[in-house]
Amino acid sequence: MQLANEVRNQSIAPQPSLPQKSTSTLLPTTAHEIDRETIEDGTSQSAEYLTLAARATNDAVRDWDVKSGKLRWPQGLESLLGYATSLSTCEIDFWQHHVHPEDRPRIATSIREALSGADHWSGEYRFRRADGAYAQLLERATIVRNGGAQAIRFVGSLMDITARKQLQDQLCHSQKMEAFGQLASGVAHDFNNFLTTILGYSDLLLCEPAVKGQIAAHLGEIRNAADRASALTAQLLAFSRKHPMDARVLEVNTLLARLDRSLLPLLGENISVDCDLQSAKGGVFIKVDPGQITQIILNLVVNARDAMPTGGCLTLATGNLHIAAGASPNGSSLELAPGDYVSIRVTDNGSGMTDEVKVRLFEPFFTTKHDAQRSGLGLATSYGILRQSGGDIRVQSELGKGTTVTIYIPKVPAPPPPSYKRPAAKKAPTGTETVLVLEDDIGVRHISVRVLRGLGYDVIEAANSDDAQRLITQTADRKIHLLLTDIVMPHMSGRDFAEWLRKTSPRTKVVFISGYLDESSQGSTPGRSGMFFLPKPFDPGQLALKVREALDFVAR
Repeated sequence: MQLANEVRNQSIAPQPSLPQKSTSTLLPTTAHEIDRETIEDGTSQSAEYLTLAARATNDAVRDWDVKSGKLRWPQGLESLLGYATSLSTCEIDFWQHHVHPEDRPRIATSIREALSGADHWSGEYRFRRADGAYAQLLERATIVRNGGAQAIRFVGSLMDITARKQLQDQLCHSQKMEAFGQLASGVAHDFNNFLTTILGYSDLLLCEPAVKGQIAAHLGEIRNAADRASALTAQLLAFSRKHPMDARVLEVNTLLARLDRSLLPLLGENISVDCDLQSAKGGVFIKVDPGQITQIILNLVVNARDAMPTGGCLTLATGNLHIAAGASPNGSSLELAPGDYVSIRVTDNGSGMTDEVKVRLFEPFFTTKHDAQRSGLGLATSYGILRQSGGDIRVQSELGKGTTVTIYIPKVPAPPPPSYKRPAAKKAPTGTETVLVLEDDIGVRHISVRVLRGLGYDVIEAANSDDAQRLITQTADRKIHLLLTDIVMPHMSGRDFAEWLRKTSPRTKVVFISGYLDESSQGSTPGRSGMFFLPKPFDPGQLALKVREALDFVAR
């Protein structure tokens, strides 16, 4: 103020002297001497500031008279929550009725405790808007008390934190899925070791001349079961994004028939399953990743189950579709190139969907389920997978009448008959070179050593890098032609050990064995100085071929 007075005095020309009042008369000595207009003007400005501040935050404000139960909404009832002011909105029952039933007891208890002695309260809860959707609200309130310390008013500011809550939920969901993916990856890795042992010894026994008849048939069943288990571990690794997607030619009706047996435990006793599979001579074939297409169908089936909480009927159907150039099926907006397609329909007679839900159906993270029911694979992911395969997806639904989801996948010719024959050791490539087998899993190490020695190779085996280094030092005059090593090893990884070995033996070829995509993508091609990759699980024939391929490779 002093600076402002100095500037003002310098900028104004001197004026004739006027009678001056004493300084004491310029300042009010009591509150009664304050100008009433000044008070009213200040009060008006303060009220305006408070209104503008409330509007700037876009919050709603509720003023609750604790004794009478009357409720006022000075701000945001319509703009934030969508309700027009009426007699019903002016009662505390209106607020209580629109709080989510699951949140109501918790919030009521918390507010009751705050009214008993606190000056402030805050809490998060879901509140049903006028459009029927629930908004996640954060309310912060002050509690006004009378002279007897009794709560008489509860004034709260309600902030919409729905978007922030969704982002937090998505982050937690992603973290949980990442953790589950790591767990699935570790389990699949261990199972691949077991399966490698099972496949190896099964093939060795099947190659024995004395093994025939019923015993050979039983061993064949064991091997087939190991093959199916191998497909399961591949799905686990694919889920954890540590396994390459493997598109194969599948017969659709066979796929659904096998899947039908695993659906009943998912659906429960009050939902029946009907199959309407269109038959064709020789079968109907598509080329997709088995794990991906299975997960898509299971996801659709689970969605159908959730739409029929009191029971109903689920129908799986297949069909054929031809798209001519410039045409779309049934006038729909399917983005399909001209050609022949196979359709798979999943139909339920459940609750159906509203138009609002159908519009947002393929949005990432959109769901109509409660948090505890959310699935890791949504329709948005299914759509992306199908589009990558050259297909598409269409949803037809009517509220109260059910839903039909149809997926379209390009049709492909039938594959040639399988060429798998009973393995024969005499047909496997042999050799006399020295091979160092470095593997910490005893089952995989023993079957690998046995197979290679049976093929004529001179084999050195070690369970860890320390043992391997000791053996190499003790037999310095023994040339090692090939290193067969697991990548995941204790103390020193297989990749690091290979680098150490090739410093003293640069011509040593390397075959890495593992089951991870990120590991196989490094050093899996022979262009990298004779380094090769053999994925787990593998059988003796695959091991023999890969070892011979690596030894015969000549760098260019």
